[in-house]
Order: sequence, then C-alpha cells, then structure tokens
Amino acid sequence: MIAQLTGKLLHKDPTLLILEVGGVGYAVHISLHTFEQIKTLDTCTILTTVQVKNDTYALYGFYTLEEKEWWLRLISITSIGAKTALTLLSSLHPNALHKAILTKDEKLLASVKGIGIKAARRIIVELNDKVAQLDCIAQSTVAPDAYAQNKIDADAAMALVRLGLTQKNAEKAIATIQVKYPNSPLTLEELVRKGLQST
Repeated sequence: MIAQLTGKLLHKDPTLLILEVGGVGYAVHISLHTFEQIKTLDTCTILTTVQVKNDTYALYGFYTLEEKEWWLRLISITSIGAKTALTLLSSLHPNALHKAILTKDEKLLASVKGIGIKAARRIIVELNDKVAQLDCIAQSTVAPDAYAQNKIDADAAMALVRLGLTQKNAEKAIATIQVKYPNSPLTLEELVRKGLQST
C-alpha cells in the first residue's frame, strides 16, 4: 500500500495533483483543503491511500494526517464513497465538519453537493460518538504538545486496530486512557500496551 509520496508537483488543481517521484508521475485525487495548502509549493509530501473499485486503482492524497483520518471516517459510512468524502472535505474544513457533527447540524451537512438530508443524518449518527471521543482526547492533551500528542493517539489507535481491535474500540480505549492520565503524556508504546490491557 502507498502510504506517503514525496516529490515534485508537476500539476495541481483543486481536485487533482500529479506528483513526480523517482521519474514516475502519480495522479492523486485531493480536496480543496489540501490544494489550498500546496498551491504555492513546488515539492511536497502527501499522505496517501489507495482505493480499488471494479479493478480500477485510485490514489487519494492529504496534506495533513487530520484530513486523512477524517476521510477514512467518512468512507466508513455505507452511503459515503471516496469522492463524496473528498467533496465534504472540500466544502467543510475538518474543524467545521467536527462542529457540525457535534451540534447535529443536518442542514449544513446536507448543503454539501451529493449529501442529502438522509446521508447527513447517517453521518451524524455514525460519527457522533467518535467525534465526542476526539473532543475528549483534545481536552486531555497539554496545549503546547497538542499536535504531537494527537499524532501519537492516532498512531496508537491504528496499532490497536492492526492488533485486532475495531476502530471504534481502539479510539474508545485511547480516549479512556487519556482521561485517566490527563497530566502524564504517554508514549506510543505505553498507549498501545494500556489499550490492549483495557479491552
């Protein structure tokens, strides 16, 4: 699986970039949010994921880990496909999406192209608990190291999933641990170990 690409930007527009890596040009689908962050760059690193549909391979790219994680959450919903998830992230900044789900703002979500009121409700129902846990993690993190700690939390959750937990249980375990140790930042190894012990 291609998880990350670093190279020269041969082409970039609000939905697609072509990144040259070792003489090979990779076409990567992106959101407007990512485009805004790379539009002035000549080279960059993009976090990627590969989707296979009807024997067709497509690369989706994200400038930040936060956006990639949101995209993965969105495509976990039955009625939300890869491109619809990108449209959502092009229309709403991850923070705005986060807030819309927490406040159950159906109208805002339904205003995005390709998202009707039924899909908006499904997004809220299926992601509300996960978003609430993200809030919990953010509140229990020491402010100056928030980005670093959030990355450790995400890596720990990913490790727990690879070790057999469901995404929901992994995120719940990490959130519970962070609440239990609010003033003691834990290493990745400690988080994974305690996460396994809590299940």
